Amino acid sequence: MLRNMVKLLIRWSLLAAALLLISHLYSGMVVQSFTAALIVALVLGLLNAIVRPVLILLTLPATIVTLGLFLFVINAAMFYTAAWMLDGFQVTGFGAALLASLLYSACGMVIDAALQHLFRDG
Repeated sequence: MLRNMVKLLIRWSLLAAALLLISHLYSGMVVQSFTAALIVALVLGLLNAIVRPVLILLTLPATIVTLGLFLFVINAAMFYTAAWMLDGFQVTGFGAALLASLLYSACGMVIDAALQHLFRDG
């Protein structure tokens, strides 16, 4: 239980750091501070856990027709929604949200792989 909580806190912190890194590398996204990045990472996680499945279900025909590419639009919509909801986090447009969400997803995959290796049993 404690191990899972530590892993969750480390993942959350690393995802927030990834948001700051993307913000510094890509001018289409701005994160004001590490505290703002922590809040953004939390809100993105909640949006992806609650709203994203509903959107995927509602847009299933479009996702099937585009062979899954519409999922990128849904990811960008989650980013754009988070920027709309939060102070200290801005994206300059939907295209910027799309590119930032792709970069954030790539960072998330690297973070998850590293944590899986770090927290493996045995």
